[in-house]
Amino acid sequence: MTVELRVFTEPQQGASYDDLLAVARTAESLGFGAFFRSDHYLTMGGDGLPGPSDAWTTLAGLARDTATIRLGTMMTSATFRHPGVLAIQVAQVDAMSGGRVELGIGAGWFEQEHTAYGIPFPDTKERFARFSEQLEIVTGLWSTPTGETYDFSGTHYQLSDSPALPKPAQSGGHRGGPPVLIGGLGKKQTPALAARYADEFNLPFVDEETTATRFGRVRAACEEIDRDPADLTWSNALVLCVGRDDAEVARRAEAIGREPDELRRNGLAGTPQEVVDRIGRYAELGAQRIYLQTLDLADLDHLHLVAEEVMPHV
Repeated sequence: MTVELRVFTEPQQGASYDDLLAVARTAESLGFGAFFRSDHYLTMGGDGLPGPSDAWTTLAGLARDTATIRLGTMMTSATFRHPGVLAIQVAQVDAMSGGRVELGIGAGWFEQEHTAYGIPFPDTKERFARFSEQLEIVTGLWSTPTGETYDFSGTHYQLSDSPALPKPAQSGGHRGGPPVLIGGLGKKQTPALAARYADEFNLPFVDEETTATRFGRVRAACEEIDRDPADLTWSNALVLCVGRDDAEVARRAEAIGREPDELRRNGLAGTPQEVVDRIGRYAELGAQRIYLQTLDLADLDHLHLVAEEVMPHV
């Protein structure tokens, strides 16, 4: 099997820029495929100190403070930014990185962070409508030839005579520009949007049975619009808790407030061989990438263990 391993962080739980930089540089030096971060403004447990950081501000810094590793979000919330602004931000960070950025984007779901920071939070139907329009606008702006203008008239957003600048460094995405990631467990709209816009489809924190079902729905959605499902990259995100023995697994589980047995059922947990075996089961279902949700950002030895004992075998 050949599965790319990527590092995925949740800095809203408490992380400074320097914490994230240390993880990103470690991941880069060890050969992980990418460094991703969530796009959230409120902790989901604990005090969250020193407080939230903005995803695209962070990635702009990392674009200059790293050299080779790919960078992205999982997932930017469509409720946070107007699509024209988001297209500019991502294009600029992509240029700053020399073409290493990927845009993971979703409809948004965490209502409390919206109320905490005064961000409007429409109902589910409107959020998905806005999400769909954002995907069309962002990719449309990126793919508009230089010297031409872009117009869009939707229910929620209208653009007129946009110069559609700046252009990102990358242009090889399915719709032009950097790769776009879409994920989630929606039964109809999510597969349809992934088939139309995505370069990669991601499933967060689900078991093998759910993976098989949800991958199947997206493949069917691709076939409905005559898109080859092989055009997409298929991936899972799973919490990481690896140890050389049971004691080390237990220590790492305790550090993130989880139980080893629960993590073995629901994540990538256990000895390196256990984790290699589980990755293999996801690979058999079509997963080509695994995002390793790394919650204890101070434990850089965790990444070293994965790079030494897991990565060579997947």
